[in-house]
Amino acid sequence: FYKEYLEYGYYPFYFEVAKDTFLIRLNETINTTIEHDLAYIFNIEPKFIIKLKQLVMLICASKPYELNISKLAQKIEINRNTLYQYIYYLNRGKIFNILDHKAKGDNIFSKPAKIYLANTNLNFAYCKKIEIGTVREVFFANQLKNYFSLYQNSSFLGNEILASKKGDFLIDEKYLFEIGGKNKSFKQIKDIENSFVVADDIEIGFNNKIPLWLFGFLY
Repeated sequence: FYKEYLEYGYYPFYFEVAKDTFLIRLNETINTTIEHDLAYIFNIEPKFIIKLKQLVMLICASKPYELNISKLAQKIEINRNTLYQYIYYLNRGKIFNILDHKAKGDNIFSKPAKIYLANTNLNFAYCKKIEIGTVREVFFANQLKNYFSLYQNSSFLGNEILASKKGDFLIDEKYLFEIGGKNKSFKQIKDIENSFVVADDIEIGFNNKIPLWLFGFLY
């Protein structure tokens, strides 16, 4: 069920529609979010809605750690500050998942460390080429973000997920996680205290190596 969840299972209407119509329903949902909800909340003129949709497609085609704000702004023909606003809007609309290297409060006019689509279903729906490494990171970041939002005052892991320069993710400025396939080694996070490899395609963990699918049981 884990592999199926990555492609189809995030949204509750998965139980209401056939698989061959799921992507149609998902596309309708995202269009409604952008064209109506975000447009109303942030007073976006209709002629600029296409820019937000273009941004979603561009993030699909970009690797999270190769984020180039200037190139993104050029491709959709807007200035940097407007791009930062659009990123913020899509993050608020649960279409993007933004991570920083450190908490930055309410300042939206600074470059995020990484931008992911909010969940893996969006990757399969909008990305022409599926990067399995990105999908793994999207799943991990999504599960931790949702867990923290639900259990903010009682989380055993803290309450913050950040991007990390040494591994992929830093939780509560203490626990370092590197995400990869079943053969992922500890080379990148070797000798770092409280560091873990989160591996896809393994059923059982050992030592500091944890199966990726287990993080789907956080909430």
